[in-house]
Amino acid sequence: MNGFKSEIDRRSFMYGLGASLGSVALTGMMGSEVTASGTRATEDIAKQAHHPAKAKSVIMLFMEGAPSHIETFDPKPKLNELHLKNFVSENERFSGMTRGNRFYVGSPYKFRKVGNSGLEMCEHFTHMAEAEVADELCVYRGCKAESVNHPAALFHMNTGSRFGGDPAIGAWVNYGLGSVNENLPGYVVMTELAAPQGGSGNWSSGFLPSKYQATRLRSSGSPILDLNPPKWKTRDHQRMNLDLLSEINLESVKNHPQHRELESRMDNYELAFRMQMEVPDLVDLSRESEQTLDMYGLNQESTAEFGRKCLMARRLVEKGVRFVQIFSGGWDSHDFIERAHKKRIQSVDQPIAALIKDLKSRGMLEDTLIVWTGEFGRTPDNTIRGGQTAIGRDHNAQAMNMFFAGGGVKKGTVVGATDEIGGEAVEVVHPIRDVHCTMLDLLGLDDNKLTYFHGGRYKQLSQFGGEVIKEIIA
Repeated sequence: MNGFKSEIDRRSFMYGLGASLGSVALTGMMGSEVTASGTRATEDIAKQAHHPAKAKSVIMLFMEGAPSHIETFDPKPKLNELHLKNFVSENERFSGMTRGNRFYVGSPYKFRKVGNSGLEMCEHFTHMAEAEVADELCVYRGCKAESVNHPAALFHMNTGSRFGGDPAIGAWVNYGLGSVNENLPGYVVMTELAAPQGGSGNWSSGFLPSKYQATRLRSSGSPILDLNPPKWKTRDHQRMNLDLLSEINLESVKNHPQHRELESRMDNYELAFRMQMEVPDLVDLSRESEQTLDMYGLNQESTAEFGRKCLMARRLVEKGVRFVQIFSGGWDSHDFIERAHKKRIQSVDQPIAALIKDLKSRGMLEDTLIVWTGEFGRTPDNTIRGGQTAIGRDHNAQAMNMFFAGGGVKKGTVVGATDEIGGEAVEVVHPIRDVHCTMLDLLGLDDNKLTYFHGGRYKQLSQFGGEVIKEIIA
């Protein structure tokens, strides 16, 4: 009885210790195992892919709130003809009953063909309209979401499930491919001051071991909470403590092999220890040239925040981080879309263009997949509130656009289409799970083979299988 009580107390102590170490100890990606000597040996570096990969890493640019496809990369001249006329849905035509309070909304923006490819792009994208950037893009207009509720749609795009609690796509990628740099997490997330709706559920490891969840870099102050030890604790002290903890836990791991969380927690401690040496240099942008800082827009208030994150993303993938995700909020324009979307577009235009040009100049774009997306699209109609200048758009799961660049996708191409008013995807139509399968395929992973046994069955990112959108792949 005394031995049992001691074991419980020791475990409680360990979990309490984990909480005190903060986010570093809880967000590592490095896989390792306890050896008989009490040290830890890596096991997750450079796992074997299922087939030859076109991309080694992903930078996912997530426009939280759902940008309007009609105001970005999918112009609808027909809507301008119908502007402010009564909107009648198919159901209303069929039933003969109309609400009478909704109107077609034309775009307040002009569009033009850009680059040698002639991609259509909103007038407020100026840097991305340059041929060296525009001709790298593959715009996909055929995606359909499954929810118009922000948290559910965010979860769906990020984890493959609308209900939360499942592993994020970045966690699946790291589970499948392992880490390239043992001193850095394989999955990094950068948000604004406020987290996106659904919070960390958008980048958790779900039922996968916790070592696969993302590390969140903060937008100001110390990039990671508790990254640096107290002044009175040396690295030698830390090393001795970690070695002792490994010895103590070795017995528990041997006696209870079915309980993997303690081992994952120790993996995270070890990663946190190694990150103390690597991260400070990684986030130090003073080593970048003034030309580079200016290219990313760090010298302008409107672009500095997102530009810093894009530059950090380049540095992260350059160091071997598998999956980097950047969130940009403020795209939920139910009202005043002309003003709101213009501001948001201008905040990301120069940084994204710089990221593409920078990766390209370093020979990294070819094997780095860039994905730009939101959680769903916007409606071609809306209720007029507060006059014409206050017009916006509601949520639309039936039509959205996204773009890809690098990583083995077709260049200067438009794939799929929506109907003439942008209400529904009608060509090369695929659900979100097929987008996920396509991303995995470009990384050399097969969604049907990338599985994990949990809850009595093998689970996968697509939930129950999907297909690759071959029209996107070069």
